[in-house]
Amino acid sequence: MQFRWFFNAVIIVVIFSFLISLQGCSYFETSDTADMNVPPIANSISSHSDIVLPSDLEWDSTKSMAINTDSFKGGLYHYSGRLDILSLKEFIKTSMANNDWKLVGEAAYKKTMLAFIKPNKTCMIMLYEGLGGSLGKTHVKLYVTTDLAAAKGLNPFGEPVK
Repeated sequence: MQFRWFFNAVIIVVIFSFLISLQGCSYFETSDTADMNVPPIANSISSHSDIVLPSDLEWDSTKSMAINTDSFKGGLYHYSGRLDILSLKEFIKTSMANNDWKLVGEAAYKKTMLAFIKPNKTCMIMLYEGLGGSLGKTHVKLYVTTDLAAAKGLNPFGEPVK
C-alpha cells in the first residue's frame, strides 16, 4: 500500500516537472520582455548587409548556397531556430522596411512567403514550422538575387543599356 502511494507521488512529480520545463524561463521575465518573442539583437546574412534576421536563428550551411559572378550575386540561405513564426514574420517585415526593401507580396497557407524588391535586387523569404509545430523549430529560407550588371547600367553580357 505504501509503495503504491510512493509510486503515484513520483509520477505526479515527474509530470509536474515536465510541464514546468515546457515553460522554460518565461516565469522569470520582466513584463517589458515577456511580450517580445523575437529578440531585438539581429545579424545580417552573408554578403547581404541589408537583410537582417534575429540572432536566435542559426545558419545551416548544408542547406545553403551562394553564387558571385561579375554580373550576379545571390543565393539560397537556410536558417532555423526556436522562434514564434508570427513574431518572426513581423520582425522580418519591419527590418526589411527599415533597410528600404519594398514588400510586394505575401502568401500564407502551411508556409508563409514574403516577397521583397529593391532596385536590382529581389528577396523571397519562406517561413515554416518544422516537426513538432510550434514546439519545434521555425525554418527560414531566403532566395536572394542582386543584378550587379543592371546596377552599373549594363546588361548581363556587360554591354551598356540604353
